[in-house]
Amino acid sequence: MKQGKTLLELGRELQRQRHNQQDFLADTRSLEVESNAYGSTLHISLEGKTYGFQIGDLAHQQIVSRLNIPYRYYQKMQSDEPDLFDQNINRWLNQSPERRMIRVLYGKVRAFLSDRYRRLDNLELCAAVLPVIQEMQGSQIESCEVTPTHLYLKVVNRRVKAEVKVGDVVQAGFVVSNSEVGLGSLRVEPLVFRLVCKNGLICKDLAQKKYHVGRQVNASDD
Repeated sequence: MKQGKTLLELGRELQRQRHNQQDFLADTRSLEVESNAYGSTLHISLEGKTYGFQIGDLAHQQIVSRLNIPYRYYQKMQSDEPDLFDQNINRWLNQSPERRMIRVLYGKVRAFLSDRYRRLDNLELCAAVLPVIQEMQGSQIESCEVTPTHLYLKVVNRRVKAEVKVGDVVQAGFVVSNSEVGLGSLRVEPLVFRLVCKNGLICKDLAQKKYHVGRQVNASDD
């Protein structure tokens, strides 16, 4: 993982995302896709209101996976025959009704998920983890980053170190990672940080993780 953002920049970005994100819990029969030369828009009808958001790349992949449509055919319809694309997607959304969680950020659909998806968002994660890291003597955040799909925190403990060979010192640490869009669980993985190259080996066999799966979300949880 590269250096990425400073902790202050990370905090500002997570706050910015919090103020620009929306979650919808909707029956697929209340959804309608409309496409044109600029892309596809997902219309969501809830309680007499209709919302429209452009569909992002990851959300397209999750929609095609849920509807069990070959992705190459999905892309071909979208680019060559947008009317046929809309007819197909809307037909399958209506023919196989279910509730889905639709996550929106900056006016774009970023994820199309199950109604059992447990939201473990990055802002709350940092609020819980950072005070603990600050209390760990000798520990510091080596790097942190938030991408469209993941959050990463790499922590190194300067007091826990060893020399694996002359001049090659390693320090203990761990990596915290999370995805808000269904691309992985919340994970805490041990890290062996090598000073000579400022790199790290993640020990996946000892990782702890928490899946984003829970009870069905009620409409009142919106």
